[in-house]
Amino acid sequence: MSPQLNIATLLTWFRIAAIPLVVLVFYLPELSDSLPWLDRPGSWTRPASALLFALAGLTDWLDGYLARRLNQTSQFGAFLDPVADKLMVTTALAVIVEADPQPHVAITAAIIIGRELTVSALREWMAELGRRHHVAVSGSGKLKTILQMVGLGAMLWYLPVAGLPVYAIGKGLLLLAAGLTLWSMAVYIRAAWPHLMGQDGHS
Repeated sequence: MSPQLNIATLLTWFRIAAIPLVVLVFYLPELSDSLPWLDRPGSWTRPASALLFALAGLTDWLDGYLARRLNQTSQFGAFLDPVADKLMVTTALAVIVEADPQPHVAITAAIIIGRELTVSALREWMAELGRRHHVAVSGSGKLKTILQMVGLGAMLWYLPVAGLPVYAIGKGLLLLAAGLTLWSMAVYIRAAWPHLMGQDGHS
């Protein structure tokens, strides 16, 4: 099996393929008029979309683990993995904002997406300078990702569980993730600042 089609990379491709499925299941209630065989789609579609999202999110950990365990790391996999993560997060944010267009939800989504664009551009620029290790993924960045995925999954689920306000909990976790998003972005910018200002002795 080629590096582009090893088990770890196939799991990443699965994560990307799951994104339109999450969206389709999320919007099944709006399609119910044209799909009469659906039985009260609103009663199960949000939890189903959340479960698909969670399953796809688990592959993020699994593909990295298998890549290291089976020695299947590759440049292509290193490129594709963060792309899949960002596609998942931005798509989930888009459908949640559309379903709950409150200002604080939209602002939270804008902060998270804006940070991803900024840090991606920063890493690309630092890589051109041969300094990408200065903006490697930090501990706060990993925690931010966990909070994002759990929070988004809970907001997709929406319905209460055993009396717990799952959506409100997810929203709180997403707000925490947004705060960590800004903090981790500040850490990356601080590490890159001498290079941005041309003060690293290589300009």
